[in-house]
Amino acid sequence: MRIALSQIVAGPDPAGNLETVREQALRAAESGARLVVLPEATMACFGTPLGPVAEPLDGPWATAVREIAAEAELVVVAGMFTLADGGRVTNTLLVTGPGVETSYDKIHLYDAFGFAESDTVAPGNDVVTFDLDGVRVGLATCYDLRFPELFRAHADAGAVLSLLPASWGAGPGKREQWELLVRARALDATVWLGAAGQADPATVTGSPPASAAPTGIGYSAVVGPDGSVREALGAEPGLLTADIDAGEVAAVRQRVSVLANRRMGRP
Repeated sequence: MRIALSQIVAGPDPAGNLETVREQALRAAESGARLVVLPEATMACFGTPLGPVAEPLDGPWATAVREIAAEAELVVVAGMFTLADGGRVTNTLLVTGPGVETSYDKIHLYDAFGFAESDTVAPGNDVVTFDLDGVRVGLATCYDLRFPELFRAHADAGAVLSLLPASWGAGPGKREQWELLVRARALDATVWLGAAGQADPATVTGSPPASAAPTGIGYSAVVGPDGSVREALGAEPGLLTADIDAGEVAAVRQRVSVLANRRMGRP
């Protein structure tokens, strides 16, 4: 199965970002991809007041993404913000396309490095997977990357591919942590991992973002179940395509049976 990772710089305007979603989805379809993954916060970049842009999953923005997916005839995964109780929003992945309709609410909120996502965002609770062309796919978002148990939950649910839209925070050592963690999560769950991040805004604007919000560093990557990087981008916007061989997961798990050999929390 061919997948595409779309590394973009989202702006604060949801309508303008929809144009980017459409352009990227059509490019991915032309490449033969069955699925295109856009980053976390595709609807509106962090640093934007999230309450005013949040919409329900049957609202205008999500409906427009569904129409784009139907036009391109592939599955679109894109980060948006939905309404939550208590004046907060939910950091949601919309997954939509022919034969597929689901969503995932980010479980682990980015309360780290001086940023408090939980001030404005409510956490999700559920591990979510979906099936496409006989391949089971797990969903995670950005800071979830630091929690290996989620990716092993994907594997326990039958997933051979995990998708990770992100808007990674910049800072000393953050690129190195990103590159280490995307490889580690693939290896310790023995799954393919497609990590689609926001590009570094400075590659477009020529200057660092004024906001301290996590607006992306780029370096999206597809990692094999053996932890090796198969395809990767730099800091600037781009579209990456890669072919996912589900059979390779079984072969790796036969050689390195880390899932079967687990003992923690088991009799």
